[in-house]
Amino acid sequence: MKLRPWNNIKINECNEPLISIPDSIFRITPHPYMTLGAPYLNGADPWVLRESVLQRLIAAQQHLSKKNPNLQLALFDAWRPISVQKFMFNYSIQETCKSRGVDINDYSLIEDINEIIEEVSRFWAKPSSNPSTPPPHSTGAAIDLTLADTRGVPLDLGGEIDFIGDQSRPDFYKKDSLSEPFSLQNVFHSRRSLLCAIMEEAGFVQHPNEWWHFSYGDQLWSWLSRRGDAIYGATFDVSKDSTCSFPSLVT
Repeated sequence: MKLRPWNNIKINECNEPLISIPDSIFRITPHPYMTLGAPYLNGADPWVLRESVLQRLIAAQQHLSKKNPNLQLALFDAWRPISVQKFMFNYSIQETCKSRGVDINDYSLIEDINEIIEEVSRFWAKPSSNPSTPPPHSTGAAIDLTLADTRGVPLDLGGEIDFIGDQSRPDFYKKDSLSEPFSLQNVFHSRRSLLCAIMEEAGFVQHPNEWWHFSYGDQLWSWLSRRGDAIYGATFDVSKDSTCSFPSLVT
């Protein structure tokens, strides 16, 4: 798999601690990856972020409340141990193969399998323990989130979080929203734009492939904002085994 352009960014670790996300920030429960059986070892808590990231998340919620008091941010995922990154990376490859009728154990389909691995890696960072290329969520700098109403019901933003495909691009509905201003596509684009504006106002950057993914202080943030070195590297859990389950399939 190819390195992403932001993986060349230097990390100057600032050693900020991970801080628990307060209950005032709504979260989608039960946690989706825990439900799938992802290994949060020794009671690892996904609902933590670096201190400055959390401060900006709280600020984003305040910005949203001022713009629309009927809405709130809805967290889907925050800090992700390497062990969970590995589990979800492999799970996504397996599920994508199943959905496309590709038998992952049939090595005569190696080209199809490798294409799926490459596509999945656009959305799921390789679970590397290399300190120079940490998966964004392992740094405590990245957040997956959406919008919800005040009852905690998530809004429809035109695509599921973690969907593998073009529909996940932040601007996927932009063209249709301009040509059809009263369409559902316009609603989706407006909601995605609101989420992005709120998060950017608080200092976050948005992942170019994922409408739900925002970060502050990691390599992606540094690359997009051009504000110098990244300040957060990976914060590892007790699992140091980050080898992929399909090493012979990874190019």
